[in-house]
Amino acid sequence: MASPHLMGGPALAYVHMNLPVPLLHNSVPVRQPSAAAIMAPGFNAYGNENTLIRLRLVTITTSHDFQSFIHTLSSSQCVGNLRNQTSIHEFVLLGFSNHPELQIFFFLAFSIVYAVTLTGNLLIILVVMANSRLHTPMYFLLGHLSFIDLCYMTATVPQMLANFLRESKTISYAGCMVQIFSLISCVGSECILLAAMAYDRYVAICHPLLYTVIMNRKVCFQMVAGSWTGGFLNSLVHTLLTSTLSFCGPREIRHFMCDVPPLLELSCTDTALNNIVLHTASMFIGVSPCFFIIISYVFIALAILQIRSTEGRRKAFSTCTSHLAVVIMFFGTALFNYNRPSAGYSLDVDTLVSALYCIVTPMLNPIIYSLRNQEVKLAVKRLASTKWNIF
Repeated sequence: MASPHLMGGPALAYVHMNLPVPLLHNSVPVRQPSAAAIMAPGFNAYGNENTLIRLRLVTITTSHDFQSFIHTLSSSQCVGNLRNQTSIHEFVLLGFSNHPELQIFFFLAFSIVYAVTLTGNLLIILVVMANSRLHTPMYFLLGHLSFIDLCYMTATVPQMLANFLRESKTISYAGCMVQIFSLISCVGSECILLAAMAYDRYVAICHPLLYTVIMNRKVCFQMVAGSWTGGFLNSLVHTLLTSTLSFCGPREIRHFMCDVPPLLELSCTDTALNNIVLHTASMFIGVSPCFFIIISYVFIALAILQIRSTEGRRKAFSTCTSHLAVVIMFFGTALFNYNRPSAGYSLDVDTLVSALYCIVTPMLNPIIYSLRNQEVKLAVKRLASTKWNIF
């Protein structure tokens, strides 16, 4: 740091940190009225090899100002952040934390939701396995959808319930990475599996005579294996990229769980690659299955309209209503959750939207299939007297 000349009027002192500055061309010197301005949030540092140190011009008029400047610099938060950018071992989850008087109510409410979700999805799996009439491709895929929803909820809700009962609503760094991997794996797998279920309905309605030939056992297993593989690979890439980030600032996540976008906002390293991969994966894992489902249902609708009898059209459409309702609910809440503006919403709104997408949707899936499907209703009644076979 250059020493100022304290005689002959005000002097300008450049704040210089002994760190590489390859991105210095992005820094714009700003004249500050006092040394205390060094504490301003605009004084940023981005760690590791691509460190960007923003230079500030500080006006110093007296020796007292200079001493104050030195003291402020040595104790400033930005310097401490640089020293401790790899020392963060846990994050604070802010979701639901702004209503401390309702923590017990939240715990009871979400415990009931979790129990209903576990019971409903387990019931679907057991019914599909136990009833030979449901050993068809559609219900085979439905059973795996219920299993994904079980994993989905188990990856997020237990941690949230535990935080309701303690004052410090934290999650460890390792736990955060595990939660991200589990969450993205389940979300990606569900997107692909819903597209596979749409293809199953397309074949059943548009090519009924070839249904058993096209949707054979091998194809069904390939669909399920492909959905899980796609979800795992997508999640692995995001988790590895997120684990390379450094966090040297606030550790509060505006969510009740760990997710990639909130962590990118907290990172003090360059996240350009993470954002590129995030948007690219969203196109392939999220948007592409959604378009495939839309196209499938366009052909399904055209085929149904060609059926002459009203009863025939009703029966054909009834086989799709449950899946269509789940698709609209899942992709609708997901698109709203990830594509709405990041600013302008309160923490309550952010938490509510995320809860609708992450918690309510998995709970409603088995309810929708149970209420809209007569075969499932009958199979539940016969569950106690059926044999156990795996499709």
